Amino acid sequence: MTVKVGVDIPSREEAVSAALSYVRDGGFVAEMAPRIAIRSESPREDSLADNLRYLNEEMRPLLEGMGFSCRLFENPKEARLPALFAERVEDGARPTILIYGHGDVLWGMSGDWKDGRDPWVIAEADGKIYGRGTADNKGQHTINLAALRLVLRAKSSLGFNVKVLIETGEETGSLGLAEMAAAHRDLLKADCLIASDGPRVGPNTPTVFLGGRGSVGFNLTCRPRIGAHHSGNWGGLLSNPAIRLSHALSTITDENGRILIPEWTPGEIPGPVLAALKKIKLEKNPADPEIDDSWGEPGLKGAEQVYGWCNFEILAFIAGRPEAPVNAVPDIARAVCQLRYVVGVSPERVLPALREHLDARGFRDMVIEEIPEDFYLATRTEPDNPWTQFTMQSLEKTLGREPALQPNFGGSLPNEVFSDVIGMPTVWIPHSYPNCSQHAPDEHMLVSVVEEGMQMMTGLFWDIGEAEVASGTPINS
Repeated sequence: MTVKVGVDIPSREEAVSAALSYVRDGGFVAEMAPRIAIRSESPREDSLADNLRYLNEEMRPLLEGMGFSCRLFENPKEARLPALFAERVEDGARPTILIYGHGDVLWGMSGDWKDGRDPWVIAEADGKIYGRGTADNKGQHTINLAALRLVLRAKSSLGFNVKVLIETGEETGSLGLAEMAAAHRDLLKADCLIASDGPRVGPNTPTVFLGGRGSVGFNLTCRPRIGAHHSGNWGGLLSNPAIRLSHALSTITDENGRILIPEWTPGEIPGPVLAALKKIKLEKNPADPEIDDSWGEPGLKGAEQVYGWCNFEILAFIAGRPEAPVNAVPDIARAVCQLRYVVGVSPERVLPALREHLDARGFRDMVIEEIPEDFYLATRTEPDNPWTQFTMQSLEKTLGREPALQPNFGGSLPNEVFSDVIGMPTVWIPHSYPNCSQHAPDEHMLVSVVEEGMQMMTGLFWDIGEAEVASGTPINS
């Protein structure tokens, strides 16, 4: 394949400028408006029609207009959560990238948004673009596909091959995505995943992350008997499950949150990962809570703690009836718990190690119940991977400053589907920030981040098409 050159073809700088104009001239908001209007709430049992509407009425016409062939993937685990696959092949000798996004959202929460905003109507105010799905994830993959379209229009060809996968079940744990990926592995195979989800380090810090922490959720329950008993008659004679559970939980970490189960940590942070994390400076914004530097693993600070290590959280704890307490020894206490872990921790050993830890301390009466919906594998592409380095150099060329490089971000994504099931390096370039209110009322994107996102992705796609190639990897010349 030969990329056309000549006076009619804009330069890289002109293409990046056009990307900025797309946002500032209203193109991004106009393109997003009908997408936000689709109430594709994947937890809703009757969401199939809205999910199909998003895929067939928004994504398919856009991609077919760019020369992609499209097909729907049926979800073998949950029919209401299909996915759209699209492919544009230009030259088998050039790199192939896979772009991922999800068109589903969580509940709209109408009536809870400030200033009377409707979650299904896009609105711009004070440098923010509001609407359910703006940050998570309709806005993020809209940026990537719009940048791809800009480069294609400028050159008439991309100079590389592209596959696109848009699912509709990410907010329900990407139910069925791994099965779809395994069934269509050859179709989805690519040299690299380039996708966008999750937040930047901060609103002013362009970021690349290479994977995510894993997550294991579980309930820990103590129920010594059936039925509550009057505390005046039975107090002191009956064990209190809330006290038992409190003491059991207290053995998992020390008083400052340091994890005390050795198999729940990696033991140490690998040198290249630690070096990357030490370069990240967490931004402090007015709405952010104060960071407690004494919390967690001693000796780790900021990015090292949240991206390089593991943390245990008690998400909820209940015994008796807090809304209407009575004078009775409760019969049950339950805590909803979560371990977020990094590469180096064996997920298969998380709950068995907990069982052994509790039993050794006399807490055999604790019942452990895994929460299947809260399970992700930890993944991480190496910081020195050629695709990582190429992306970092491209983004720095566009913005004039080095992005933050996170070996993995603090949350969880279905990244193992791409890194493990299909098998490819993964590079994520988020177009959101930590205080975007995703999953909550007033979800939004920052206009400034959208502008930088459009410029970065346009420059990156331009550079991939222009680069020399070795073994499916672009090389900066």
